[in-house]
Amino acid sequence: MRKLIREALTPYGFNIVGEAENGEQGVNMYKELNPDLVTLDIVMPEMDGIQALTALKKWNNQAKVIMITALEQRDLMLQAVRLGVSDFIVKPFTDDRVLSAIEKALGRVFH
Repeated sequence: MRKLIREALTPYGFNIVGEAENGEQGVNMYKELNPDLVTLDIVMPEMDGIQALTALKKWNNQAKVIMITALEQRDLMLQAVRLGVSDFIVKPFTDDRVLSAIEKALGRVFH
């Protein structure tokens, strides 16, 4: 999933500052790197996407987070909305969908 997102974004000049293997590592990297935007899969080892989103928002309530999910995870999607997620990308996704979610989260057009 990380590779697909990286491949979708690098042609538009996005700088991927970090990639985490699990939610706990992702939260720690966020605190260290302070990126403009984070993508989180809802299903991750160590700390799932909802737990990671909660930790990120607690650290920085203005954090811009896009959740990656499967359609059957609707309950988790609703929970993420209540926690302040910026947008969702549903698997399988296209490069255009990734870019439009980022544009919405950051409030800018990149293509």
